Amino acid sequence: MNPLLQHIRKFIALDNWEAETVLSYFETESFRKKQIMLEEGQICNKQYFITKGCVRFYINNRKGVEQTLQFGIENWWIADYLSFQEQIPSHFYIQAIEPIETLSIDRKSFEALLLELPKLERYFRLIIQKSFGTSQTRIKYLFTMSAEERYHHMNSRFPEFIQRVPQYMLASYLDFSPEFLSKIRAGKV
Repeated sequence: MNPLLQHIRKFIALDNWEAETVLSYFETESFRKKQIMLEEGQICNKQYFITKGCVRFYINNRKGVEQTLQFGIENWWIADYLSFQEQIPSHFYIQAIEPIETLSIDRKSFEALLLELPKLERYFRLIIQKSFGTSQTRIKYLFTMSAEERYHHMNSRFPEFIQRVPQYMLASYLDFSPEFLSKIRAGKV
């Protein structure tokens, strides 16, 4: 079965006609490893459901250093939601870490889909709430956990990222240097 339909059906029921309707609004897109999917200053015109691969959502901080804010893997959504909704320039980048395959939907198609199948409003609300809650929890961890605690927490909760994500990106996400990450892994902290 299509991974997007499987994901949606975890949250709401879809009959066969509704499932076909959903898929008719999406297109398949592939991106090469390291390819930029969204660049700062562009308007985010698409939401991506990742069917294969890993991406990152990041900024360039004041020092010009890339700061990873989020990762995305199979069965996760990725977009700059404020830029997508408000049609304003993005402050973020989205980049493929691995070759990826997605199902994408543009803003016009997204609005049309929600008009045709209003029950999908519930699905997308639940996904956004979950994503927002995860972001809030991450902010809490950045302020309340030591760097070493953040690494061990990430390693225990999301070991797939530890294996798939380059060390410098993981360190950036956890808000410390790659050298410090090497010391944690070597048990020297």
